[in-house]
Amino acid sequence: MTTSTPISKSIFKAYDIRGIVGKTLDTNVAYQLGQAFGSAVLAKNERTVVIGRDGRLSGPELSAALAQGLQAAGVDVIDLGVVATPMVYFGTHILDAQSGIMVTGSHNPPDYNGFKMVLAGEAIYGDTIQALYHTIVAQDFANGAGQYQQHNIRAAYLERIISDIKLARPMKIAVDCGNGVAGAFAGDLYRGLNCQVDELFCEVDGNFPNHHPDPAHPENLQDLIAHVKNSDAELGLAFDGDGDRLGVVTKDGSIIYPDRQLMLFAEDVLTRNPGAQILYDVKCTRHIAAWLKARGGSPLMWKTGHSLVKAKMRETGAPLGGEMSGHIFFKDRWYGFDDGLYAGARLLELLSRVEDPSAVLNSLPQSSSTPELQLTLNEGENFTLIAQMQAAEQVQAHFADAEQIISIDGLRVEYADGFGLARSSNTTPVIVMRFEAETAAALALIQAAFKRAILAVKPDAKLPF
Repeated sequence: MTTSTPISKSIFKAYDIRGIVGKTLDTNVAYQLGQAFGSAVLAKNERTVVIGRDGRLSGPELSAALAQGLQAAGVDVIDLGVVATPMVYFGTHILDAQSGIMVTGSHNPPDYNGFKMVLAGEAIYGDTIQALYHTIVAQDFANGAGQYQQHNIRAAYLERIISDIKLARPMKIAVDCGNGVAGAFAGDLYRGLNCQVDELFCEVDGNFPNHHPDPAHPENLQDLIAHVKNSDAELGLAFDGDGDRLGVVTKDGSIIYPDRQLMLFAEDVLTRNPGAQILYDVKCTRHIAAWLKARGGSPLMWKTGHSLVKAKMRETGAPLGGEMSGHIFFKDRWYGFDDGLYAGARLLELLSRVEDPSAVLNSLPQSSSTPELQLTLNEGENFTLIAQMQAAEQVQAHFADAEQIISIDGLRVEYADGFGLARSSNTTPVIVMRFEAETAAALALIQAAFKRAILAVKPDAKLPF
């Protein structure tokens, strides 16, 4: 089943493997990835890998080839079938296997697919993913004949959440799954928690015929907003294509972005874990630090990337972490992996205790902020530009009046009344930027400082602001 077609290095991203089906990704790639990953599993003295797939049209053939490759390396396969990504992670905790691969294109367009991986209990990224590429290039695979079995994890997963979450009162909610795989589970989960559920686009369809399954972008939440406003639903929950990220909308149509969701979750988690560290990524609002400190927590800003946050949580023992993109990681009462469906359940548990959930959500601190802005560059140019901007003389020249310069992931510049961020995407050749401030005037000043800093090293940059 191996092929002479060269494997494209471009699909081996920072946190996962992702490509376009029929161009950079096919069954041969999936088979060889199975061989390489299986070899890595055996090197960790593991024997079994849990696999699953989302609702994409290419999922069945890629998943089958992956399983065959794993078996060819001598690894046993437990195939969960069509599941949300967190259900594969769940499988690595409750089944006799600590490694797993989810075949998913997440929120990418329909012609994409990919693989999210857990190796011996750790979400892999960076060099570990590149090592799989080098194993394939060298064709340096273990050989064997692994077993294959199918396993339905649905009941165990739903029961684990339903037994953990207790709502103070019944609630009426709407869920929008954008025809992603979360639609196969969300309705039953929340009904099991004593909710009335209006289901929008919960039929799993890899063509995504209604809107894109990515709640990070406001245009994908408009159907849900309209439904919640015009029905008796108290709240709207939205999920991305593979169910590991959560979007939230209030009765009045406000979008509660994940950094504000994290504040509410942290307030609750800190009641059981006083003084604990709470992780959040560099894209999040500056209000988080003050909010956590006021509740006895210890704020820890970290790099963007779900694998990086998970690794840092393991290192620090933090009970909670979150990313602006919508990944929320509960170690408190859960396993530490990102799960949009579980995060939604935790949110409902908290909001069922109040009469007006939207009032609670809308009262969370916020400032005027931009969405994610992107400066598109040539391959590799993004990393060079950020390195140049981080140079001491550059920082001094353009950000002299800043209160703090944070360079753990790009350049986050904190001012008394706002912040600006420029960081390199790890998956595409872009600089990602975000700005937040207390006033429009402050926002303009911060953006002007970043504009000067970028143009100083790249005078022809076409800035998105």
